[in-house]
Amino acid sequence: MNSQPPAASTETSYGEAIRAGFVHLLSSHREVFAIGQGLWSPWYVGNSMTDLDKLFGKARVIDTPVSELACTGAAVGAALCGYRPIVIHPRMDFMVLAADQIINQAAKWHHMLGGQAIAPVTIRAIINRGGEQGAQHSQALHAWFAHIPGLRVVMPSSVADARDLLVASVLCDDPVLYIDDRWLYERKAVLPAVSERPLAAEGPRVVRSGTDITLVGAGYSSWLCEQAAEILAAEGLDAEVIDVRVLNPFDPAVILASVSRTGRLCVVDGGWRNAGWAGEVIASVAEALDPRQLKSSPRRITLPNAPAPTSRMLEADYYIDAGHVAAAARTMLAARETAS
Repeated sequence: MNSQPPAASTETSYGEAIRAGFVHLLSSHREVFAIGQGLWSPWYVGNSMTDLDKLFGKARVIDTPVSELACTGAAVGAALCGYRPIVIHPRMDFMVLAADQIINQAAKWHHMLGGQAIAPVTIRAIINRGGEQGAQHSQALHAWFAHIPGLRVVMPSSVADARDLLVASVLCDDPVLYIDDRWLYERKAVLPAVSERPLAAEGPRVVRSGTDITLVGAGYSSWLCEQAAEILAAEGLDAEVIDVRVLNPFDPAVILASVSRTGRLCVVDGGWRNAGWAGEVIASVAEALDPRQLKSSPRRITLPNAPAPTSRMLEADYYIDAGHVAAAARTMLAARETAS
């Protein structure tokens, strides 16, 4: 059982980086514990928590009965009593059953008690879709929760952020919803040494510089933007990619600076279009920039406004891939050239 961080030159997967975050937190902070369903089973949480119960004991890595509301409520209560719990929901869809504990309890106590109490609970929600799982097992509900004041929401895309945003979330005195995506679990990179940074200092980040168009995403969508930028680069098109990373509170300054240079904005979102996160990003740009700074109308690429299909053939049409993002960017750039 390995509790040591990987060697500096060794590539680490996204899932393994999450595990490294747990190892750091459980080793360094006695007030941290994990609670949730299927934590002792790789079928539920992939390679992100392998053998943590053996390393730290089942009193600190607690596998619960199937009750999202109960385990989340227990974690919120523990947070109010001085602990820093991490409650894990292996499918974000079923976390909806704990919505009262997250929205009406965790997110409200600091405000309602005049700042005299904190609830530093981290709710880890896993997006787990595709593979013919259908409408009840495939939802990314980040836009729902990013709407809630008092609840920080983060979506790591990079391997380093998978670990470091988890660490920052757990050490934050506010309740945090940490959303990871199983489609990212095999993404690999060299993982730098762990660094404890305040979550309040984190926000959107330029992960690839460019001059022709700004591509914006969060979580898996950000990775699609990076892949699309590679496709476009092979065609001589220069895309700037921004990984939002922190959805609430949302600071659009990095995005505004980018769009003011490129004049074009394409937002990629793994949720639905209607009242979705992509619309929030576009609205923040539309409100702040002079329309004359835009060379084309902003565009959003989202899931269709329909529940996820079960058929593999329909899934191929339903989900976004890097080719869709590159095609949209290509169309936006071509429209400008035609107009000029």
